[in-house]
Amino acid sequence: MRKTQLPTPLPVQQFARCVNDANPPAGYVGDWPTAGRVYPVRVLPHVRSGQPQVHVLGFYAERPYGAFAAHRFEEVATVWLN
Repeated sequence: MRKTQLPTPLPVQQFARCVNDANPPAGYVGDWPTAGRVYPVRVLPHVRSGQPQVHVLGFYAERPYGAFAAHRFEEVATVWLN
């Protein structure tokens, strides 16, 4: 998500394309996105900084926490479910 945004209220499903899959953090254990692929995501603010973080739904991450920097993704669509 290149622009800063607040969490989207439910019931929506967001989709984002990975635009940067380079340089995973040292010691990262878990699923890692592939550039060019579109993923179902949820954008939530970081607990301490408040900066948006992208959580890829269905991904598993053992360590560190399984969220990605917003600059690694671009928003593709938000689908309202109601």
